[in-house]
Amino acid sequence: MEAMLIDCVQSSLRQLMYHNAIFMCERLCAEFPSETNLQLLAGCYLHNNQAYSAYHILKGTQLAQSRYLFAISCFQMDLLNEAETALYLANDPNAEVPNGAAGHYLLGLIYRYTDRRKRAVHHFKQALSIDPLLWAAYEELCILGAAEEATSVFGEVAALCIQKQHRSHEVANQNSQASSEDDNLVSGINFGSEDVSSRDVRHINAKIMRDIPRNYPGAVMSGGAASQPLNGRAANISFYSTPSPMAAQLSGVAPPPVCKNVQPNGPNPNAVNVDGSPRSTVNSTIQAPRRKFVDEGKLRKISGRLFSDSGPRRSTRLAGEAAVSTNSSTTTVTGNGTSHSSKYLGRSKMSSVTFHSVTVRKGQSWENESFEEGIRHEVHDDSRSNVTTSSSLPSGDLRSIEQEVATMPAGEVVMSSSRVVTGASEVLALLRTLGEAYRLSCLYRCQDALDAYLKLPNKQYNTGWVLSQVGKAYFELIDYLETDHAFSLARLASPYSLEGMDIYSTVLYHLKEDMKLSYLAQELISTDRLAPQSWCATGNCYSLQKDHETALKNFQRAVQLNSRFAYAHTLCGHEYVALEDFENGIKSYHSALRIDARHYNTWYGLGMIYLRQEKFKFSEHHFRMAFQINSHSSVIMSYLGTAFLALKRNEEALEMMEKAILADKKNPLPVYQKANILVSMEKFDEALKVLEELKEYAPHESSVYALMGQIYKRSNMYDKAMLHFGLALDLKPPTTDVATIKAAIEKLHVPDELEDTM
Repeated sequence: MEAMLIDCVQSSLRQLMYHNAIFMCERLCAEFPSETNLQLLAGCYLHNNQAYSAYHILKGTQLAQSRYLFAISCFQMDLLNEAETALYLANDPNAEVPNGAAGHYLLGLIYRYTDRRKRAVHHFKQALSIDPLLWAAYEELCILGAAEEATSVFGEVAALCIQKQHRSHEVANQNSQASSEDDNLVSGINFGSEDVSSRDVRHINAKIMRDIPRNYPGAVMSGGAASQPLNGRAANISFYSTPSPMAAQLSGVAPPPVCKNVQPNGPNPNAVNVDGSPRSTVNSTIQAPRRKFVDEGKLRKISGRLFSDSGPRRSTRLAGEAAVSTNSSTTTVTGNGTSHSSKYLGRSKMSSVTFHSVTVRKGQSWENESFEEGIRHEVHDDSRSNVTTSSSLPSGDLRSIEQEVATMPAGEVVMSSSRVVTGASEVLALLRTLGEAYRLSCLYRCQDALDAYLKLPNKQYNTGWVLSQVGKAYFELIDYLETDHAFSLARLASPYSLEGMDIYSTVLYHLKEDMKLSYLAQELISTDRLAPQSWCATGNCYSLQKDHETALKNFQRAVQLNSRFAYAHTLCGHEYVALEDFENGIKSYHSALRIDARHYNTWYGLGMIYLRQEKFKFSEHHFRMAFQINSHSSVIMSYLGTAFLALKRNEEALEMMEKAILADKKNPLPVYQKANILVSMEKFDEALKVLEELKEYAPHESSVYALMGQIYKRSNMYDKAMLHFGLALDLKPPTTDVATIKAAIEKLHVPDELEDTM
């Protein structure tokens, strides 16, 4: 009877019939109470988004697999201290972390979200040393800025580690099968025995847990499944009713293209350039002529100076503070990863805790079926002492692995060479390219990342994930037209994927593409109403319409759905600042930093708040922190230089502006600020020369003419001053600038030293 019930539960899980699996597993536990059967029941609950049920079932259990499942349920309920205690037994600190690589990965996540970076890095590296194919661990290392070069992580040591694991799995499989056959000869298969039941439950739990969510700690499945309350605190989601999407809304039909020049059938995966690169595949779909443009009104005064704004719009929308022009030279869509939006922006995703294989029962023997890598192996079961298992492999233990491979029987060595070695080398080669590109993206070496992504074969490059990383890289380079292009292709390749869509919505915000942004928000909501990216896009849509209160509610909804989504906290901060609620804005930014300390957009947002409050020391500190994380951003350099200027550190300010101009020659903000610094240093001729060049590039910016008027006034050239003040007014500047310019005209013949007394 026990065997029949177990088979029924397994079958229901394989067919995604979780309710039936839970019902039958409850019958199993009632009839045959054991901790291993409770593990199976807890796994069923976790699969059905009921982490709280698994938590109560497994609380107080001691087996390693039970502790691991209990830790996962705690993690999803945001009970991180209990999760850590379950993985590290308080009464046995020397006990091994359960489930090897998966256990270390889970510990790494716990330490990351409790702000213990060094320990998080240690456990992510341990996970990779045990399982070199655990990409999620390398991804986390990249996000933390602690990843080694991909060539060293996915190199020869990793290949030998995979061979050793395969050898151990084969031996364990043979021993297991022989044991089952012996039991058959004596008394048939005893499904009630503790050993077999433990192994059975272990493997089915491995299958159940292979898809722990990447986005939301309170939901095991993605794609519209209802989320569960986090220990009762978020049970009420007040702003919106969010039922699961209708089946018709989740059809596989791709939406119409969002770019008018995109081919409706998507990129041709077979299209190659002369050099065999995927460059032509990306560029062939959109042939819109390149154009230079300067977004009107983007250049504003800062803290009482011209080129200021009503407040920082988006920390990831740094270029929204400056006029962004697009290079007319031919560019291609190629690579990135993080962040971020910094790292992005969305680098704070919650990664999955996965098993890489699952054993299912077939006939009277146990066979291993890999559901992910296609490699047949058995998961380590530390509740069975008689089964040979793979153990932790130090990354430098190359000699011992080579010796073990050398002692293999000749037939097995040939088998490994023909199947495992070949497959492993191909997979690792792919991970080396992807890993290095992603690592470079997280370090904000975006052009290098784009070049690395171009090394991928076409069929890998033209996938939704890669094209989204390409879009993120262009976003960091403030090339919004190419970003739009890349994300449009990503949508065509994977219309069901939400990867990077929060960033894409920010790009459309900057481009003022209100129709495309509205369309994107509706598509994302219909695809998955429970994804934070969907509500970030909706919030950006309202923010573009200057409805900041509604935008804030949408961003808060994203935070409720995933409290570890750093970009949603940052967007809340931006909206609070737009509403001039600086206190809550600072709180939102701090929440984002607790999730991801490398989220440079948040440091930038805090710097902007303190700059507006004229707390220049604080402003400099936060801009400098952002600069240390992303030292390639022209916009961050510009604002750091602005803080130096406010602190009367003119030489440092001028040096920083020169760096900003070299970093991005298309960004006019540092050029304008350089002129401002030269004026403060009374180098009027040099300032006028800089402004004349800027006027050619941005002929419709009133702030440029206003500053020139100020210079001519201070040089006692009143006719030219009046002319330029008039030109500035003709260009219809913002209301605050109008008042400043009119005041300057009224005091045109008043000496500067007497202006303050009037």
